[in-house]
Amino acid sequence: MPEGAGVHKACAKTQGVALVLGAAVRPDGTPSPAVVRRVGHAVALWQSGQVGLLVLSGGVRTHPPTEAEVMARLCREAGVPDAALLLETRALTTEENMRLAQPLLAGLGCQDVVIVTDRFHAARARLVAQRVGLRATASCPRLTGAPMSRVLRAWAREAVALGWYWLRGAGR
Repeated sequence: MPEGAGVHKACAKTQGVALVLGAAVRPDGTPSPAVVRRVGHAVALWQSGQVGLLVLSGGVRTHPPTEAEVMARLCREAGVPDAALLLETRALTTEENMRLAQPLLAGLGCQDVVIVTDRFHAARARLVAQRVGLRATASCPRLTGAPMSRVLRAWAREAVALGWYWLRGAGR
């Protein structure tokens, strides 16, 4: 069972769990806009009492530290205590986010999870979550300030990725 799981288990049973999916960390270790957006949304869910635990998932893709560690720093700066944070620091893909978070959630006695990611990514995240045995809903931050070309590219990329994940059975 993860370190501190007793506190986390109480949090998970009373208020629910948000699984926050990582995104890029910049070369200087600062968060990308996607990380800031997702963490801000997750913190708002925690502050409003909709969830009592934030599972932060993401490893080192290109630049250290891990996505989860960067997200944890942002959460702490926003006033979220360590007792409400659980880090998964190895995942590099959406499939790994779900596969590696699932045992942590199972250890807490939790199959229901609120996935925090961008709206364009939510369908693929829910598909994989379902395939690893999680009952997942998604709660997505507003995508503001991004150029329309970037938004359209993200939706197009996700349409292809969702089809690929579905066809190859990602998460099974």
